[in-house]
Amino acid sequence: MWLKPDEILLKNAFKLWVTEKDNEYFVLQRRRGYGEGGGGLTGLLVGTLDTVLDSTSKVAPFRILHHTPDSQVYWSIACGVTKEEIVQHWEWLQQNIMRTLSVFDSSEDITSFVQGKIRGLIAEEGKTSMVLEEDPEKFREAHLRFEKWFELPPQEKLVTYYSCSYWRGKVPCQGWLYLSTNFLCFYSYLLGSEVKLVISWDEIWRLEKTSNVILTESIHVLAHGEDHYFSMLMHLNETFVIMEQLADYSIKRLFDKEAFQREPALSDPLQITKRGLEAHAKSDQFRSFFRLPTEENLLEVHECFLWVPFSHFNTLGKICLSENYLCFASQDGTQCHVIIPMREVVNVEKPDSSNRALIVCVRGKTALRFSEVRDYQRLANTIRSRCGISASPQHSASTEVIRGECQSLINHFEDNPEDVTLMVGQRDSSKAVSTEALMTVFHPQDVENLDPKMLKEKMKEQSWNIHFSEYGRGTSMFFNRKTRDLIVRGVPEALRGELWMLFSGAVNDMATHPGYYTELVEQSLGTSTLATDEIERDLHRSLPEHPAFQSDTGISALRRVLTAYAYRNPKIGYCQAMNILTSVLLLYAKEEEAFWLLVAVCERMLPDYFNRRIIGALVDQAVFEDLIRENLPQLVEHMTDLSFFSSVSLSWFLTLFISVLPIESAVNVVDCFFYDGIKAILQLGLSVLDYNMEALISCHDDAEAVTILNKFFDSVTNKDSPLPSTVQQASVGSIDRASHLNVDISELIKEAYEKYGHIRSEEVTSSRKRNKLYVIQTLEDTTKQNVIRVVSQEVRFSGPQLDELYNLFKRQHFLSCYWLMKSPALLHHDPSLAYLEQYQLGFQQFSVLFSLLEPWAFCTNKGTLSLWIFRLIDENQDGLINFKEFCSALDTLYSGSFTNKLKFLFKLHLPPAFTGSPLHLKEQRIQHFIPVTEDSSHLSRLTAFDLPEDGVIRKSPERGRGKVDLQAYLKQWQNEILKKEETIKDLPRINQSQFIQFSKTLYNIFHGDPEEESLYQAVAHVTSLLLRMEEVGRRLQEPSSPPESSKLANNNTVAAASAVAAVVSVVVSAEDEESPTTEEASTTPESTDTSGSHSSQEAGPDLSEIDWSFSFEQVLASLLNEPLIVRFFERPVDVQAKLRHCKVAQLKLKGK
Repeated sequence: MWLKPDEILLKNAFKLWVTEKDNEYFVLQRRRGYGEGGGGLTGLLVGTLDTVLDSTSKVAPFRILHHTPDSQVYWSIACGVTKEEIVQHWEWLQQNIMRTLSVFDSSEDITSFVQGKIRGLIAEEGKTSMVLEEDPEKFREAHLRFEKWFELPPQEKLVTYYSCSYWRGKVPCQGWLYLSTNFLCFYSYLLGSEVKLVISWDEIWRLEKTSNVILTESIHVLAHGEDHYFSMLMHLNETFVIMEQLADYSIKRLFDKEAFQREPALSDPLQITKRGLEAHAKSDQFRSFFRLPTEENLLEVHECFLWVPFSHFNTLGKICLSENYLCFASQDGTQCHVIIPMREVVNVEKPDSSNRALIVCVRGKTALRFSEVRDYQRLANTIRSRCGISASPQHSASTEVIRGECQSLINHFEDNPEDVTLMVGQRDSSKAVSTEALMTVFHPQDVENLDPKMLKEKMKEQSWNIHFSEYGRGTSMFFNRKTRDLIVRGVPEALRGELWMLFSGAVNDMATHPGYYTELVEQSLGTSTLATDEIERDLHRSLPEHPAFQSDTGISALRRVLTAYAYRNPKIGYCQAMNILTSVLLLYAKEEEAFWLLVAVCERMLPDYFNRRIIGALVDQAVFEDLIRENLPQLVEHMTDLSFFSSVSLSWFLTLFISVLPIESAVNVVDCFFYDGIKAILQLGLSVLDYNMEALISCHDDAEAVTILNKFFDSVTNKDSPLPSTVQQASVGSIDRASHLNVDISELIKEAYEKYGHIRSEEVTSSRKRNKLYVIQTLEDTTKQNVIRVVSQEVRFSGPQLDELYNLFKRQHFLSCYWLMKSPALLHHDPSLAYLEQYQLGFQQFSVLFSLLEPWAFCTNKGTLSLWIFRLIDENQDGLINFKEFCSALDTLYSGSFTNKLKFLFKLHLPPAFTGSPLHLKEQRIQHFIPVTEDSSHLSRLTAFDLPEDGVIRKSPERGRGKVDLQAYLKQWQNEILKKEETIKDLPRINQSQFIQFSKTLYNIFHGDPEEESLYQAVAHVTSLLLRMEEVGRRLQEPSSPPESSKLANNNTVAAASAVAAVVSVVVSAEDEESPTTEEASTTPESTDTSGSHSSQEAGPDLSEIDWSFSFEQVLASLLNEPLIVRFFERPVDVQAKLRHCKVAQLKLKGK
């Protein structure tokens, strides 16, 4: 690697370098302790220095220095890990530089010329380099160390690296922590003790910051049941955040692909950088805080002051600019924030350059004044360009008018704060679907009704109207503490739909997608899928006691919304609990608004909740358990196993308490959820447990605790609800209500905010990331245990061996996914399938893994034999094999009896495994070993039917898109139950070409064995014996023949035997050649056949005229007569050694 020229005063300081080559201008040196004469005390000291020092030019084993004869200064210009690499650089210097240097007169000119050339070479390399960091020179050096020490595939992208200590027990090892796209690596070398650690991100169970007596602060990593601690980091928080992001990236990409598909910025694993991850994290936090669409990215951040009219002062905060939104948040994040869609901006002005201010005018006569903006002119121009506002001279007149209006508006706000009513915005009304909110249809408000509840409802509306007059209304409304206080007190029935749309951000989704919902309804109308069947089944179970869903109006609206969403997002389709949530949304929002609210909940506010594995809900339950430990220690002391709360609270999270609270109380919870997100649900859950603390502590079992909580929820009321009794939800436990004091929902929510309002959204997000790793790995471990339990009943492997085999099988699947943007293998992983089908291997993946685990040394025909084995064990012919099929084949080859092993080899040479004669092997190999894309070769032969768009053959229909053929599943299940054991008599006979190939396979198996020659002779003897047996059988079946015919038959037998012997001899000679290429190996059968035909022509008639075949019984009986062959096949296989070798070599083989 060429290095930026660096001055070295002493070319051999401390005698650490040995000169290998030198000339007038360059010196090639080897690091002492490397290569010939390495080792000893010097080698140990040098190795330790190389690990501690932070410069590859000092630690690489080889380097090249530049110098001039009349100077004592040397310049390092190149380094190399191998001698071949450094010699290549040396030869380039000899051929391209040495001849030119003779024309220069002074040493300074020579040095300048050499340095310029080297910098030019580095610049050229940088154009195609994967290094995209701020300090490319230093990063290139770190990347060199990373490649040298860990020998990972060259595609692996190093993201960043840190100096740290790794704790092995109570002893720290100082070294370097390398974080790459797919691996966490650590290397240390101190006085001969080398520590090398490589952990893939998808294997990590826990990742957290910890501290104890010994370690003040460290990063804890749990993987493979082992704890790893990293400390002494200069930037521990930064390191942890990067590790957290890489682990989360890996989890999303490899396990949780539904979430990953929504993040195109991270789609290419070869382009992941530290800066890219940081930018993605900031954008994610930005979208989450302001509830913006997933397409928005944080582009610019400017610190400034915003004039807040209702408070009469400038508040310090930050402007956050994305593609379509201008947002502001005060410094503490809670005082106030405002969201301005670019579509609402009518003009941007710069009234006063002295205080670097700009005014943003918004529709609805709203204006916001930002001051002390450092780069205010560029920001103004950026906003103008994104809004399509022209600042050209021809519009100067209108610009002056608007500027005057904006300035007068600001002055008016400053002088007359009581008249801020001008800030009231206009609310867009959707015309796509002309239905009203169901509550206005089935319970219209009676204006003349003056009962106390209606009066209180009017007072709430008045409070909100005053709030709107002060802080604005619509998309540009200011959010502050007063807004939350009003939410906690309860939202008026008439404003609920509008505020839900605003707080969730759904109002922006609907505004930017006009007509989208109507199109979805039209497209999904009449479709029949698994999702629509489930929707129809659950329609009448959605709030059945409410009048709105006792009529066709409400049921039809619910059907349209759920069907349209299932059509929009087939990955989710439809899940139970979505009907309950959507029915409540339809009560207070128009049909199209309810659809966009459902989109906001499922895709942003509750990610991964509504899918088959409900990962999001499980993660939040784990977060809830953590909060219980922190805030309710008394409960934890009494109930050490908190999993009970996870099971009982699942419906709380999935339905936002709608399924456990009366509807008039549950809507207040939904109000808080749309404003504060999942934090509101967590707070309320803690408050519920706190309220019932004494009763829960005194209960004796889980059933009693469930009864206590159910009674409590039945006693929750909403004393301020204006809904009549016909609309309010009937209480299940109304009989026992008298014995249980009523609890008002407003008081319960208020108490939750007072006691647990200190929980910050950032803490919840961090806890979500930490617990998601554990939840995903727990689900994966459950899948593994279920698969092993099924497979263990049919194989002879022990439990630990199956565990290791499963890990190797799964890792092989992931190895083909690590470095590709859209790996076909990545699409094979489908959690919606049965456990056995979740991880499957294509042919190329199988071939690599089987080559590491095969019990015999398959030689020249390794690829072909792997293909035949793959076809044989791929029972359903879908081009993929699962773990059970893989283990069954290995079990036969490892632990099967001689008969079973021979039967397996015999079946390899019958269809569907063996599909042609040796004459067609070349075409067969070409067809199957030149895939269109990696790991998609199996698709080339599946031409009998059309493939899906993603190129994956699915064994079950995609959620929400197709129906499940239950009859087909039942028939398949019945066939598996009735499947009888295959006997040797069921096997067809093996013909001439198949038997020749069978003989060649035996020779390949015996290759390299200590008794190779004796085994070859035994196979030749068996071949001759079988041919004689076939001839005897032929004579017994034929009528008596004259002596000439008998003689001719004998000649035919000899010809056949000699032909087979010739074939075998050619195979053996081909195997003995050094490094045969694929093309040479593929032509072997042709040369074999030619040799055999010549021999047969000399000995008698052509072999092709002889029609002979063998049964399995004949082959078995013949081979049983050869004790040497029987002993070879019955020789025990060291399974543990094979597994250890595969574990070490699996990644290296991928690298090669």
